[in-house]
Amino acid sequence: MLPKRLIEGLDKARLRNFLALFFLALAVPTAVLIWQAYSQLKWAVFHQYQVDAAELTQRIDTRLNELIRITDARSFADYTFLVVSGDPSASFVQRSPLSAYPVEADVPGALGYFQVDTDGDFSTPLLPPEDAEAGSLGISENEFSDRLSLARELQAVLADNSLAQSREESGRRSIGGAAGDAPATVMEEEKEARLVGSLAASPSVEEGAVARLAAPTPALQSSADRTYSQEVFDELNAPRRNAGLKSADDSKPDADLMLKGEAIEADAPFEQGRADGDAVADLRKKRTEQSALPESVVVVAGKQQIANVAGLTDLRINTFESEIDPFEFSLLDSGHFVLFRKVWRDGERYIQGLLLDEQTFTEAVVGASFMGTALADMTSLDVAYQDTVIHTFNRRDSRSYPNVAEGLDGTLLYRNRLTAPLDSLELIFSIKRLPPGAGASVLGWVTLVLAVVLVGGFITLYRSGLSQIALARQQQDFVSAVSHELKSPLTSIRMYGEMLKEGWADEEKRQSYYEFIHDESERLSRLIANVLQLANISRNEPQFDLKPTNVVELMSNTESKISSQIERAGFELRFNTAEDAGRATINIDADCFAQMIINLVDNAIKFSRNAEQKIIEISCNRYGDNQVMFSVRDYGPGIEKDQMKKIFQLFYRSESELTRETVGTGIGLAIVHQLAGAMDGNVDMVNADPGAEFRFWFPIAEQA
Repeated sequence: MLPKRLIEGLDKARLRNFLALFFLALAVPTAVLIWQAYSQLKWAVFHQYQVDAAELTQRIDTRLNELIRITDARSFADYTFLVVSGDPSASFVQRSPLSAYPVEADVPGALGYFQVDTDGDFSTPLLPPEDAEAGSLGISENEFSDRLSLARELQAVLADNSLAQSREESGRRSIGGAAGDAPATVMEEEKEARLVGSLAASPSVEEGAVARLAAPTPALQSSADRTYSQEVFDELNAPRRNAGLKSADDSKPDADLMLKGEAIEADAPFEQGRADGDAVADLRKKRTEQSALPESVVVVAGKQQIANVAGLTDLRINTFESEIDPFEFSLLDSGHFVLFRKVWRDGERYIQGLLLDEQTFTEAVVGASFMGTALADMTSLDVAYQDTVIHTFNRRDSRSYPNVAEGLDGTLLYRNRLTAPLDSLELIFSIKRLPPGAGASVLGWVTLVLAVVLVGGFITLYRSGLSQIALARQQQDFVSAVSHELKSPLTSIRMYGEMLKEGWADEEKRQSYYEFIHDESERLSRLIANVLQLANISRNEPQFDLKPTNVVELMSNTESKISSQIERAGFELRFNTAEDAGRATINIDADCFAQMIINLVDNAIKFSRNAEQKIIEISCNRYGDNQVMFSVRDYGPGIEKDQMKKIFQLFYRSESELTRETVGTGIGLAIVHQLAGAMDGNVDMVNADPGAEFRFWFPIAEQA
């Protein structure tokens, strides 16, 4: 209930505006608080997945570095087909672990291993020595053909990227060609070079002969003049080196990445660990190792030739020392990844490494780890090489989550580079959708409850205010009506009393004056009784004396109380009590029942005073199996339909106080309705055409 002072002077429009301002004063701060809580929840979820992305990046980086560490542990000799195993004093020759076919590599997506010497000549551990019989090494013709095809493919990829000489440019035997396929001069040059080396090691050969053999022929000189530069390998990562490595704090996306939304600074725990890894990687130094390679030599007609490996007549082990740089990583123009290292041996530099299929490598190392996590449902992952996206992982059939961060769609979640040698690769996580956080459901319910409370409270206060405004007006009308109802009979009683006192009326008029004074006195008594009854009901202190009463007896007593009132008003009273209803007994307060009948009769007289038929019917009938219905009907104009539900409201009057033609206070029918409900009864009204009929019924206590 609104305070009485608050609603004084308010009308419907002012009340609505006042409550609207009150509602906004509560709703706006509440909405701001909920929005702040929602935003905090959104960023809490965001940072949680940012930490998960950092941990996933670290796991991927750790796995890759472990695989590269294993690959880096391979010796220089492993990049040839045959290697020496065991102690040099009791060694034996076996296949290199890198010569397996199909290619078995620690790094996923490996196409094959290769070696490029100073002249750019290509070799691979997939193929046996040039003059060796494949069959004697346990390689079938079909397998040799497959090995040869793969070797040519590797050489073609390197040659297309200017990392090795092609088959046509190579001065030695082309990969996969027979001995007779190479130019005769080249073969002779190789044989002479090997012969010189063998004779120089023999003490029985004269130095002049060795010098003469060592002097290059014109053909050999032309071959030596054709040097191949390995600087192309040094230039593979030149763009990244020239641009400088990104700092650990650099987390804003470049324009080339084409990321949606506004960049968010990545609060990534992995940044410091990755930066420390970079420092360690920058301090990596060359390592030296002792390697041994077999050399099979026979002397035929005074010249050295490469013997068939299956028929070795003399095993010579060449032991040498080599310096090996750490692995480097790059993306070729052909779309292949290359993992390579530089090796120094006898003053010459060799390039050893393996080619990787970009898609297989990325999906096996990055994609498999990413797609198996919850991040795949919430984010998309871009793999970038030197700030250019080369692969994107995006689970398109992911489950649908309520998106608590519509504005974050496409926003950068986390990005970081891997550690050396893969520091040119960068993993970039972008928001696709975010699930609700742990407190989202609670926040949602709180928001719903607050919204219901605020809206419901506003509607309740508005309706309560309207009812109080209406009640205040009705009370004012009631005071005005009571004043009128009291003043009129009192004035009449006083006037007729003075006339009788002064003896101004003859004997014939005195009787009519006495009757008028009596009627007005009864009218005042009814009015006062109604007001007192209203006061008791308003204070919730009604006092009823419910007793089992026979219906016939009840109707008889009621008729005696109202008959004179109806007759003096000039109306005809018709009483009708059904036989089956008259035998029934109901629990009723006879005085309250009589007051109900009197109020209804008084209402009927007031509104049908000008009716053609001045008749009032009071009936009693059975209603259903266990109820008795009473009715009071007049033959007046009836009641309009839009007012039929309002006539039982307290202080309600169908006429304006300024224009009404009937007397009354507007509490008679309200008291009838409240008394009926207090005695377990019901009341209703229908238009009887003509007139109006009021019905009320009570349950039967017992039946005679």
